[in-house]
Amino acid sequence: MSRLRGRWVVFFSHPADFTPVCSSEFAAFARRQAEFEAEDCTLLGLSVDSLYAHLAWMKALDDLFGVKVRFPVLEDPSMAIGRAYGMVDEQSTDSMAMRSTFFIDPDGIIRAINTYPYNVGRSVEEILRLLKALRRVSGTQALAPEGWAPGKPLLRPAAEQPGTAPDWFCRYEATP
Repeated sequence: MSRLRGRWVVFFSHPADFTPVCSSEFAAFARRQAEFEAEDCTLLGLSVDSLYAHLAWMKALDDLFGVKVRFPVLEDPSMAIGRAYGMVDEQSTDSMAMRSTFFIDPDGIIRAINTYPYNVGRSVEEILRLLKALRRVSGTQALAPEGWAPGKPLLRPAAEQPGTAPDWFCRYEATP
């Protein structure tokens, strides 16, 4: 996967192919893949199922939702990757907890992790928003406030010495 170096990666896992919640997520990721690519980001899925199950599921998703999944999906039948990333512990006998999303920067550093229960789907909109926020503040002192979106102002770090102004701890930058 050397083509991932130098790019942002959204690495997301799911417990198994052909599950309802994961199917809805994969369809949403496939529909919005171009938006991730516009952010210099590669989508990378992970499941405990085999390559052959992945291929059958991708066809079923196309038949059901009319989407082509064009991002790679890794197989992890031994849950070795899931254990290495802390999605499941050494005693886990199944993959139900493998519902995490990792935001990995171009240097291979994990910048954020979201974990979801098996019965609640991820928000691809929020994943895109978080990716854009991480990209925007990367390498700067700027901070992204709650709900930050492109075109909105960022925050400056709190002043080292509290001043008399009431905003010393929460100051916005000029709107870009």
